[in-house]
Amino acid sequence: MITRITGRLIRLDSDAVIAAGAFEYEVFIPEFVRRQLQGKIGEEVSLRTIEYLEGNPARGNMIPRMIGFMSEAEREFFDCICSVDGVGVKKALRAMVRPVRDVAIAIEEQDIKQLSALPGIGAALAERIIAKLRRRMAKFALMIQRELPPEFAADRGVFNDAFEALLTLGHTAPEARQKIEQVAADGKKYKSVEDVLEEIYRSQQK
Repeated sequence: MITRITGRLIRLDSDAVIAAGAFEYEVFIPEFVRRQLQGKIGEEVSLRTIEYLEGNPARGNMIPRMIGFMSEAEREFFDCICSVDGVGVKKALRAMVRPVRDVAIAIEEQDIKQLSALPGIGAALAERIIAKLRRRMAKFALMIQRELPPEFAADRGVFNDAFEALLTLGHTAPEARQKIEQVAADGKKYKSVEDVLEEIYRSQQK
């Protein structure tokens, strides 16, 4: 299974064509990924990928396809969406026109109106997505717009745990998210949930 592809981006439309070595690969991409790749034609890019088979197995004409994402978190989120009954790869690919963080926040806050506005996602399916995924959205809703460098990778888990701790202390999800984002923006490394909470309350006293 191909989980990552790195090469020169030679075409960008509803899919991306990437030249890697002697081969050119067609990679399907959601709209929010396409926007991130705009302006990178001719440059080297690296996409995290999901492989799936498309076609009719009864007729034996299954075609391997790849879907590409800019980060591991985006790929993981797409897998979550596809796990909901009635979604599937094609519908998820068409629906993901908004950044992962925006969709995750809508799910977490049970915003049916926002979710049902996504292409192919009506109110009934939005309710199903919320019911299955709402409690798994914290780390996606806290996604920083740029990918963290490797040395900060462990901070994601600390921030997620700090978010849950703030909810336990009585903060609403939007309040907790705002506090986490404020300390994350400083670029400091945090070893524990206690360190994050201490920084949050220190900043409030300034």
